[in-house]
Amino acid sequence: MEKIVITIGRQLGSDGRKIGRMLAERLGIPFYDKELIVEAAKESGLSEKMFENSDEKPTNSFLYSLVMSMQPGTGLYNHYSDFLNSDHIFKIQSDVIKKIAQNGSCIVVGRCADYVLRETEGVIKIFIYADVETRTQRIAIRDGVDEKKAKTAVLKADKKRGNYYNFYTNQEWGNAKNYDLSIDSAKLSAEECVDLLEAYINLRKKS
Repeated sequence: MEKIVITIGRQLGSDGRKIGRMLAERLGIPFYDKELIVEAAKESGLSEKMFENSDEKPTNSFLYSLVMSMQPGTGLYNHYSDFLNSDHIFKIQSDVIKKIAQNGSCIVVGRCADYVLRETEGVIKIFIYADVETRTQRIAIRDGVDEKKAKTAVLKADKKRGNYYNFYTNQEWGNAKNYDLSIDSAKLSAEECVDLLEAYINLRKKS
């Protein structure tokens, strides 16, 4: 099968992760979301907890930049663990994303994967969104909370993910020009979104 590399940006409550996993199952290719944390931990020799604590959280570290500029090469993660922060975690995860994409077909969710793989030939960049009301209802049902708490979680997630993406890419999270296809999952079922994505992928293969 021709290699397929797909990145999926998503809003909380848009069912982006669910759609991505369904698409991966239909295409028969690996799916990575939280799985990236496991892979990054294995690659670096660091604990998964460190990656979870820094997951999609931006930081601005002059100290990290200084240390890395003074120490060229790779394999330095364990030696400089005292300097670890979100910037360092981002670099490790980015290296893992690139390695995964080089090794074969995959779907990667979040973590600025569209930007990290911007030089990967044929990468398909997707963004999945929905209106706040729809996302609030979905999160309220999923997490068993009232709609007020669900809406707060949705808005906080939007801010966090937007800040993370904007910080590391210098681009606007969710801006259609940064993606090949944006889908409003409030207008279609998860299954229909997968149908649409599969059709788009097939068209891209022909072009």
